[in-house]
Amino acid sequence: MITLYDHPLSPYAQKVKIALREKGLAFETTMPGGLGAGGAAGAFVEASPRAEVPALTDGDVRVFDSTIILEYLDDAYPDTPMRPTSPSERARVRMLEEVMDTHFEAINWGLSEIRWFRRAEGAQAEALFAAARTQTEGFYAWLEKQLGEREWFNGAAFGWGDLSVVPYLNGSVGHGVPPAEGSRLAAWLARANARPSVAACVADIAALNAAGVSMTNVAELVEKGLFKREYRDHRLEWMIKSGGIDVVLKGLERDNIRFAPAFG
Repeated sequence: MITLYDHPLSPYAQKVKIALREKGLAFETTMPGGLGAGGAAGAFVEASPRAEVPALTDGDVRVFDSTIILEYLDDAYPDTPMRPTSPSERARVRMLEEVMDTHFEAINWGLSEIRWFRRAEGAQAEALFAAARTQTEGFYAWLEKQLGEREWFNGAAFGWGDLSVVPYLNGSVGHGVPPAEGSRLAAWLARANARPSVAACVADIAALNAAGVSMTNVAELVEKGLFKREYRDHRLEWMIKSGGIDVVLKGLERDNIRFAPAFG
């Protein structure tokens, strides 16, 4: 049985779940403890030494990083391939994935930092939101060009290119920054959300909320140092370049941000 270390709110984990469901593969999910406090341990860290979801186990195989997991699934279970056929098309959707996983994800992550974790308030929060909206709209224009006249980002059929985009756009919608009504991108998003594999990810989030695991009190937990958000790579860059360097400095001072753990 395939096991996926998951958090329903993680767009990276959503990518993998969409692929698993599109391929018709049976799998179970488990949400590791200690993520928010930076205290993850045990079998999860053995599978993911960065202590990040997603991580996948398949028998004796352990794989972390969403992109590498997607590659493994296409190699190990080639029926219903997620990648396009030609090398050039594979490169195209992989570049699309790279942009979404790094540059775009950081915007939604930053909005969560302000909206849910209240790292900034008042005028600074408004300025960060404005920067995020401008950046998101710029990426929407870029995505419109990437989609062109295609039905799917992947080409003729839903695949890698689409599962690499939809979790992030749904995140932006949740933050109140949807694609323009009537745009090709908005129409694509509606088609993608109609797929059972994508709808199931939305249902996973609803189930998490129904279980009482909400974001309502996380700002208080952050303030007390009981919840530590990970600041590394593109996320750190986004906060600094968007005007939140003091957010980072304050987080370091209060020890309520974290970076990747040491390997060993």
